[in-house]
Amino acid sequence: MKRIALLNPIVPHYREEFYRKLSERYPLDVFVYEPDLGNRGGFSLSTFPITPLKSISFLKQRFIAYDIRPFLSSRYDTIVLMLHFGHLSTWLLLLLNVFFRKRIILWGQGISIKRYLKEIRKPSLPLRLMLGLSNGAWIYTEPEAVLWGDRFPRKPIRAINNTISGVTDILNNEISASKETLKAHFGITEPLCFIFCARFNNPFRRVDLLLEAIAKLDGNTYGFIIIGDGALKPDFSEFDNVYDFGAVYDEKTKSHLFHIADIYFQPGWIGLSVVEAMAYGKPVLTFRRSDQTLQCVEYHYIQDGVNGYIVDDMDGLLRRVRDTPEAAWAALGNASRELVAKTLRMEQMVDRAAEVIEAV
Repeated sequence: MKRIALLNPIVPHYREEFYRKLSERYPLDVFVYEPDLGNRGGFSLSTFPITPLKSISFLKQRFIAYDIRPFLSSRYDTIVLMLHFGHLSTWLLLLLNVFFRKRIILWGQGISIKRYLKEIRKPSLPLRLMLGLSNGAWIYTEPEAVLWGDRFPRKPIRAINNTISGVTDILNNEISASKETLKAHFGITEPLCFIFCARFNNPFRRVDLLLEAIAKLDGNTYGFIIIGDGALKPDFSEFDNVYDFGAVYDEKTKSHLFHIADIYFQPGWIGLSVVEAMAYGKPVLTFRRSDQTLQCVEYHYIQDGVNGYIVDDMDGLLRRVRDTPEAAWAALGNASRELVAKTLRMEQMVDRAAEVIEAV
């Protein structure tokens, strides 16, 4: 049986189930090169066993070198490294592999989020060189996997459909209390509620658009549930229709808040949070990807008019919200949940990853 060594900066809680299920299929050792990143970045860490690696970074962590010796060990025939052009040690392992004959899988988004619109037309040359030296790749979502698969048709390059730990539990979650009862419990009075659930640590989330939407929508009709903390979090206290819960780690409380909500709204930098929202059966409302509004690769899961709406500007958002009846939002939410159930369960992510492991 193949024995795998896998590299990541940390093992965040949302990735733990992937590692555990993968380790049920293959002997797996996970090495991390930034074990304190959880404290610095506000991540909740998993309890999956890890082996820390010594590493050094340069130029504000754009370039990283880590100890490569564990990956050269004869105990591993397959190693999974990050598809990141700034990982100097990964370049070294790829170039040395002519001597060590490991099966190297690269794992990542396959594109720069900040340069997405450019690179989806003209892919990154450094990433192309890295993939050319590899044996295969796990790419997060389908558009980027197609991009690289067209350039390396003979390599096993698969979209593994990036998802989160516990997504099946969310799908199976049943709440006996009615929405009205829960609203009364939390003191929420508005007929239709948005929910935002993300860390306020990234300027590309476009919190300015969130604040503008709150200010321009009727405060007696629309409520906003906010989950998340961070250094860039604004002061919501001026809005009577905003219910700020800060960081919520209690899953029961979070599930109740999502149950109350009618729409998931995150203006920009929408990533894995979209999977959680869809699993709770929420339609997703966001802005179209542009040079001003960056979106992560999981934005691909949003199908405009099917499981959510993608709007071009604030006027478009206001019209969409005002013109869409509550029943239509509920239908979009049902489509969201169905998409997750069919394609974004963790078992399916592991299945797709295993296809590459078996093919290399």
